[in-house]
Amino acid sequence: MAEIRPFKALRFTPLAGDVVNNVCPPYDIISDAEREKLIEKSEYNVIRLELPKGDDPYVQAQKTLESWLEKGILAHDEKDGIYVYEEEFECENKQYKIRGIVTLVRLEEFSKGVVLPHEETLSKAKKDRFSLMSTTFSNFSQVYSMYLDEDRKIAVNIDRITKDKSDIEFKTEDGIIHRLWIETDPEIISALVCGFEGKQLFIADGHHRYETGLNFRNKMREDGLIGDGDELGNYIMMFLADIDDEGLVILPTHRMVRDIENFSVDNVIEKISEKFDVQKMATLDGMMATLNASKNRAYAFYTGDEGYYLCTLKNEDDTLSCHPDRSRAYAELDVTGLHSLILEPVFGIDKENMASQKNLIYTRSLDEAIDSVKNGEFQCSFILRSTKMRQIKDVAAAGDKMPQKSTYFYPKLITGLVMNKFR
Repeated sequence: MAEIRPFKALRFTPLAGDVVNNVCPPYDIISDAEREKLIEKSEYNVIRLELPKGDDPYVQAQKTLESWLEKGILAHDEKDGIYVYEEEFECENKQYKIRGIVTLVRLEEFSKGVVLPHEETLSKAKKDRFSLMSTTFSNFSQVYSMYLDEDRKIAVNIDRITKDKSDIEFKTEDGIIHRLWIETDPEIISALVCGFEGKQLFIADGHHRYETGLNFRNKMREDGLIGDGDELGNYIMMFLADIDDEGLVILPTHRMVRDIENFSVDNVIEKISEKFDVQKMATLDGMMATLNASKNRAYAFYTGDEGYYLCTLKNEDDTLSCHPDRSRAYAELDVTGLHSLILEPVFGIDKENMASQKNLIYTRSLDEAIDSVKNGEFQCSFILRSTKMRQIKDVAAAGDKMPQKSTYFYPKLITGLVMNKFR
């Protein structure tokens, strides 16, 4: 099952200045304007490696990496270690801490059932990451995965590490506090490695990076650069968190609909009413409170002005007949019901349309989902609840994958605090 190992992480040295100026959010949530701000913040911001730009961006990333290594801006730790990483943050007026380990994990095909995905991926993103890996032979960011630790064999050793003050601590502009403990004690490392024996890992975030890691490992084997042994190219850097950690927060991703021909609220409600009880609500607060309290699958439907509706599924088995070849765990997801019982049959928004975002746009912001309809930019929106942590595990364990944009783990992991150069 899951095989982890310590490694000599690549990290910024004091020559690079304050580390808070050199880290960045994940590449796939950074706009061009945000990238420019990071570039201006520090000449050594890791965005130059993780999201290179220019005529030949991947070669430029390679040259930048080589330059920083030569100048001593980046250096490998002297000893093999496992790194405990913690984020302390606020979400919806509540305080949280999420803690896990950054380590190397042996790459395994999904078919082996060791590392399990839960979400579909896009080929464009995988091509980009493959090109970057081909020139730098590095992981600048981690794949975010989860594990079950019901006997707390892993937790007890993480607690041993974090009883002391962290080696690194800083706060980013979004108010999130980041802490890192560097553990090199062979005894504790061995205990952690043993703790993962027999474990499965469930990818939370970073499917593209993991699949790219598999593809690039296979390419290195074909080129004779590595065998199938303990070479670093057979591993990928991951952040591993307990699936039952109270600090794990999943935010919903709402759907906004636009450019539907002959759109009529009355007609849409009439069609939705065939499968759902549709209840007009007086206020947004009332709609959200009722939605979150519902034990059945339900969605908030907003049509503009005071058009708040709660749509509650009449028959919970209706999605099973729509997906006879998929698992029950997949069929019972909120997002599955919305896609197969409303978006596709009522609006004609099929899987290809969703992927191209022709008529459907995603947002994590409830305010945006409401305001974009109020101002006429979109015709209507559907507000979803968060996917539950165990639903992710059940879908992955069934060998299935959720639709895209089913989960949004918050907060994202910082990039550049711990890196892995495997050649």
